[in-house]
Amino acid sequence: MKALQGVEGRVEWVQEPSPTCDVGQVRIRVAAAGLNRADLLQKAGLYPPPPGASQVLGLECSGVISEVGPGSSWQVGDRVCALLAGGGMAEEVVVDGRHVLPVPDGMSLAEAAALPEVYATVWLNLFQLAALKPGEKVLLHAGASGIGSAAIQLCKAFGNPCWVSVGSAERLAYCEALGAQGGVVRNGDLDSLRDLGPFDVILDPVGGNYAELNLKVSALDGRWVLIGLMGGREAKLDLAQVLGKRVQLLGSTLRSRDDRFKADLFSDLRQHVWPLFAEGRLSAQLAKTFAIKDAEAAFAELASNKVAGKLVLLIDASLR
Repeated sequence: MKALQGVEGRVEWVQEPSPTCDVGQVRIRVAAAGLNRADLLQKAGLYPPPPGASQVLGLECSGVISEVGPGSSWQVGDRVCALLAGGGMAEEVVVDGRHVLPVPDGMSLAEAAALPEVYATVWLNLFQLAALKPGEKVLLHAGASGIGSAAIQLCKAFGNPCWVSVGSAERLAYCEALGAQGGVVRNGDLDSLRDLGPFDVILDPVGGNYAELNLKVSALDGRWVLIGLMGGREAKLDLAQVLGKRVQLLGSTLRSRDDRFKADLFSDLRQHVWPLFAEGRLSAQLAKTFAIKDAEAAFAELASNKVAGKLVLLIDASLR
């Protein structure tokens, strides 16, 4: 099979051996794969896959099941999307059948490729780890990103007013159209978030240079969920504020979680989140698709930090 590898800071579409399909697994003929910042980091040699995971890029994909291992309830021909520790940007992938969900009715495979990583990330971090309750206020940094787009929609669906920090006025307008109450542009006055808070939960893919701000705008018993380090790995914190406000700092990653954890997470998604797509309350927010031959351009666009929503690579355009 052909697959996309990160090689010395660039991507190459190369020949790879086809994986075997074992007990509980399914083989997916890949239609499309979503792009994530983790792919950018892996391409640059900064984020190696977990032990035992594929070296091929891609943490999520969509496609059609072409083989079913013993013990799986899926059927050949099912249209699905999947969460992966790696390997999605390939002609085919083998994955634990418990990490697969059906493509929502009426949705294309290209759109479905933009769902698994972001909705799993938001559900895990806001609703499971931070135990977000209806009515609590949420701050989403990088609010126009794929994760931010999913978070805004889920907050709206579950009765949580949310605000964002973003990179431009255009992206702020995008977030407000999705359901955000408002927010700030990061090259302006971020401290004005204090006038919008305090916030019960902060979803933070930035880290470093936002850490001091996060403490200032946290509510009493606030939960600050750190999911990325776009703003650096070091920060100076006033620990008196952590104590005084009883702030919980939760560090969270999804890729390295074990199979059982991801299976339970996907079971929750299927029960609580997937029905909302059929109701029209959630969407993929697919910003743009790229043919696999244009993968380098897709990665460059993601790296520009100007994308509102998700980018997707089309692996097999014959699959819809």
